[in-house]
Amino acid sequence: MIDYGCADRTGRGVTLREVTDDNWRAVADVAPLDAQRDFAPALAARYLLLTSREDTWHSFAVYAGELPLGHVMWARDEDGSYWIGGVLIDGPEQGAGIGRAAARTLAAWLARRDGCEVIRLSYDPANTGAAALWTSLGFLPTGEAEDDEVVVELAASAAVSA
Repeated sequence: MIDYGCADRTGRGVTLREVTDDNWRAVADVAPLDAQRDFAPALAARYLLLTSREDTWHSFAVYAGELPLGHVMWARDEDGSYWIGGVLIDGPEQGAGIGRAAARTLAAWLARRDGCEVIRLSYDPANTGAAALWTSLGFLPTGEAEDDEVVVELAASAAVSA
């Protein structure tokens, strides 16, 4: 379990945990709000399949208290940078700060990994919610694009203090 003391707005501790035989179905069923379907798959199952079939991305279940309510994934690029992807919080649970706490937890964990200097991610420029979240967490545009998405990054030293 990865726990950096982050909590949602209701006080539930937000942790990242391995996807296991006991929780994978709950994680696979995580679904965004209908309005987010332009930016996210219908279910987190797509991300779990991606991480189980390829060696690039690695999944974590996002827990609020003892409930698996989301998904995040991470990867290390050929240039040594670490990437965050597949951030998905179950629609009815959104707005409680679970995604923010999960993002801070993952960024802090990645920042402590061997050789981590920056943490990157990309999002669709039309996804104003993602832009607001990542900007508020200190991620800055790199000027690069990844599949027509805005690439942002955070120095590992800034993430460690998260």
